[in-house]
Amino acid sequence: MEITRLQPAGLVVSPAFSHVAVVPPGATTIYLGGQNGVDETGAVVSDDVAAQSVRAIDNASIALEAAGASLADVVQWTVLIAEGADLGAAYGAIAPRLAGPGAPPLVTGATVRALGVPGALIEVSAIAALPPAAPSVG
Repeated sequence: MEITRLQPAGLVVSPAFSHVAVVPPGATTIYLGGQNGVDETGAVVSDDVAAQSVRAIDNASIALEAAGASLADVVQWTVLIAEGADLGAAYGAIAPRLAGPGAPPLVTGATVRALGVPGALIEVSAIAALPPAAPSVG
């Protein structure tokens, strides 16, 4: 069983996102809290939104791996970007890493006045799912 991502007729078709995801019964759901472009000490890595975006996705990848998942297992991303930050630069830096095999994940994005980490320009969170494990034989 696989996670199915849909781009239904009648809605815009985008290579960047799908509109609906169906997770099969018995799948393991993993919730990833907000990740900023900070290093392991919590310091913002740069004042450049592209560099922060890359590090935020790196941090998301590390967190997902700790739960046995990867970026390819993400069903839905939420992306918050600080007002005035260059959305094109941020998205350009991370877009190839957000989509896994097949149809792309769902994406919700918003511009916000500020983020909780001083100096942070982007924050990403995600929901990932791992299909049920195949029963072991013997």
